[in-house]
Amino acid sequence: MTKTIAEINEKIKKGQAVVVTAEEIIGIAKKKGISQAAKEVDVVTTGTFGPMCSSGAYFNVGHTKPRIKLGGGKVYLNDVPAYTGLAAVDFFLGATALPDDDPKNRVFPGEFKYGGGHVIEELLAGKDIRLIATAYGTDCYPKRKLETLIRLADMNEAVLFNIRNAYQNYAVAVNSGERILYTYMGVVKPRFGNANYSTSGQLSPLLNDPHYKTIGVGTRIFLGGGVGYVAWQGTQHNPNVPRTENGVPKRAAGTLAVIGDLKQMKPQWLVGTSFLGYGCTLTVGIGVPIPILSEETLRYTTVTDADIYAPVIDYATAYPQRLPDVLAEVSYSELKSGKIKLQDKEIPTASLSSYHKALEIANILKDWINKGDFLLTEAVTPLPDIESGIKLKALEERPILE
Repeated sequence: MTKTIAEINEKIKKGQAVVVTAEEIIGIAKKKGISQAAKEVDVVTTGTFGPMCSSGAYFNVGHTKPRIKLGGGKVYLNDVPAYTGLAAVDFFLGATALPDDDPKNRVFPGEFKYGGGHVIEELLAGKDIRLIATAYGTDCYPKRKLETLIRLADMNEAVLFNIRNAYQNYAVAVNSGERILYTYMGVVKPRFGNANYSTSGQLSPLLNDPHYKTIGVGTRIFLGGGVGYVAWQGTQHNPNVPRTENGVPKRAAGTLAVIGDLKQMKPQWLVGTSFLGYGCTLTVGIGVPIPILSEETLRYTTVTDADIYAPVIDYATAYPQRLPDVLAEVSYSELKSGKIKLQDKEIPTASLSSYHKALEIANILKDWINKGDFLLTEAVTPLPDIESGIKLKALEERPILE
């Protein structure tokens, strides 16, 4: 049994496509079997909603009178710096960008409660943002200073462009040390006081397509409440990791670079987030449709939390020293039970991503497809898989000789 995306799109247009979420397909396949389920189901929708630091947006704010050259100058949005190494009135705002306040004056070095992700959320909420810019002035761009309030609607272009999102599995953070650790995985208590993780498990997009059979460059997706696309493999895309017999990665593996029109998005799906003692980020909502083209693609979408294993990493020793040490492998069903057992000790668990919100995204995407408002796209080119030979490199620090 095989189908094509074109055939599925025709069924979507006629309102005849059978669309289910990655949670629903598990029960359907169990009841009807893989072969029958693959015949009946056309699309499986996935979702994830969690902090994704490698996110941001680029903007074009239009020319002033007289003109100003922001490129090479300095731009601040609500005191958060943007990157200006572009053309005259283009700039990029990173989700983790922080105000210039001296962190030494804070209780925690990373005790920032407002950053680039918060600016993006407030722009989406229709709020006025304070834009302050300075430039060095040229004959063609003589203006040297700009102070104004600006809204998202005022901008020529506002594009969300996230270079690493939707991690395909990730580590569980624990702490064997004697002091609290403040990390991008949240507060990790000493003496194995807790275990934090951040993946939606059986709903997660790349865990439902572990070998990227349907997800590739050009795939249309739910992004931040609007429509976006997979632009490329994300940075640190690393498919060559240990996997289960069913191909599910047991380590952090594939990632997605995604892009979409920020003006279509919604603040409840792009949320500025602050981590005590670490800094700021953006919590991003992503949903990816999986076209059921064969029994193989259907079988991958039946993955359950019990089938997915994540490595437990000690953030007191192994993580900062970049050691390969893995204390244990635990399933997502164990993680979601609220506790795991490690070294004869029961450790409470908590997720930084929201399964509830991920399921909501999968259902929104399902509704869009059922209404005929969202068609599937053919990938322009596949993402690199295990045969690509990709291997992540660590930075080799070499002395700079003067």
